Amino acid sequence: MRIGLITQLHGRPGGDTPPPTWDSVRDLALAGEAAGFDMFVFEDALLYHQEGGSNGLWESVAIAAAVAEATSHIRFGQSVINSPYRSPAHTASIATTLDEISGGRYVLGIGAGNTPDSDYEAFGFPTDHRYSRFAEAIEIIHSLLRTGTAQANGDYYVIRDAELVLRGPHDHGPPINIAAGGPKMMRLVARYADDWNWWGGGETEQERAQRVGPLIEQLEAACEAEGRGPETLGRTFDLYGVEPPDDDGASASAEEVAESILALGEFGFTEVRCDLPDNSVASVEAMAAVVEMVHAG
Repeated sequence: MRIGLITQLHGRPGGDTPPPTWDSVRDLALAGEAAGFDMFVFEDALLYHQEGGSNGLWESVAIAAAVAEATSHIRFGQSVINSPYRSPAHTASIATTLDEISGGRYVLGIGAGNTPDSDYEAFGFPTDHRYSRFAEAIEIIHSLLRTGTAQANGDYYVIRDAELVLRGPHDHGPPINIAAGGPKMMRLVARYADDWNWWGGGETEQERAQRVGPLIEQLEAACEAEGRGPETLGRTFDLYGVEPPDDDGASASAEEVAESILALGEFGFTEVRCDLPDNSVASVEAMAAVVEMVHAG
């Protein structure tokens, strides 16, 4: 199994969550690479409304380009790009450019977007018909990345002879990882994605089985409907609240942390991306033994 690292891009001066800086994000990416993590992911949002004041975020595409240049072999990308933020043709151009900068290490994680009570209205993005908008968008993105061209005359996007003349190191474009829940979105995963992404944390194994099990059934049914073998689709999981092991025994041992991550393999997940609560280099370094155990299976 592969193991990844999640970092946060949000915060506010004087708030409960100290704002990250580019230096701190770069240090986490380099620490994750040194510890053997396979993947480095981060959020794509612009504003989180909270009591006591809003948290802002650094723009994720700019961060991704900087991570591409700062690192040498770790894969990276947004855990889930908010599709409505950018036109689909622009998103495809961004993805292949990041793939070029990184020498083929970028992964396009994408989804239909956040719920309407997020930052959409604040920044002027549409909040209606999220599924329908995404269905049109992902078809355009997939066509441009895989073939270099796209045409579309939809309800939300009209594309006239779009081309990606400059391509990254992969002629077929970077991998597409779609975050999805529900039968209709699962059909889009089966049709267009290389991987499917979901998330969780702070739940027992039984609670996780009750929540994730039905999604796996929907995913496999979607693959069957699309004539695709489920084994051809990777599965990634964003696991929040992972406490790294420590030397004084106050938290779980490295073996226990690794076992909790490997347990997700029972659902067919091939990559687990870990959110470490304090978002520190020390916590990332403490996960090195866990990384080795997860790789060993």
